[in-house]
Amino acid sequence: MTSRFVIGTFGDESHLLAATTAVRREDYPIVDVYTPYPVHGIEKAMGLRPSRLTWVCFLAGFIGCMLTLFFQYWTSYLDWPINVGGKPFDSLPAFIPIAFEVTVLFAGLGVVAALFVRCGLWPGKKARPPTPRVTDDQFALVVRLDRADHSAAHLRALLERHDLVEFDERIGEESP
Repeated sequence: MTSRFVIGTFGDESHLLAATTAVRREDYPIVDVYTPYPVHGIEKAMGLRPSRLTWVCFLAGFIGCMLTLFFQYWTSYLDWPINVGGKPFDSLPAFIPIAFEVTVLFAGLGVVAALFVRCGLWPGKKARPPTPRVTDDQFALVVRLDRADHSAAHLRALLERHDLVEFDERIGEESP
């Protein structure tokens, strides 16, 4: 199914934030916002939910900690018990430093892997910015026109109230 997309380009982040808020208030579906640097408040303006990567980080760290503690216990108590200095075979305080390090390792690698999977990043993927200058000095707002009551002319007038620099309407299978 083909969709119509509108790309509005702005020269300043404050105009982009205001336009994003206005477009969302008018109930247009925002596909994405492209900026040359992180813009504070853009998530709220787009209406994005908080990231769930914190839960992935916690879960990966917990799995790493439990696996490490189990492995250390299994190694020192069940598989190869050696009495060193009279310490008990299952000495939990001795296991803590390594368990902490592996927890941090699993949490870091897990969250990076989840980010790459969620964003669809893989080796060799080509970047397709909506406009070439979005990586340099311009800000772009991509909006989908998928309902009958959404018109490009109305959206253009709405964006021009927020110092629109360039307006581009595209028709395609997937978002720009």
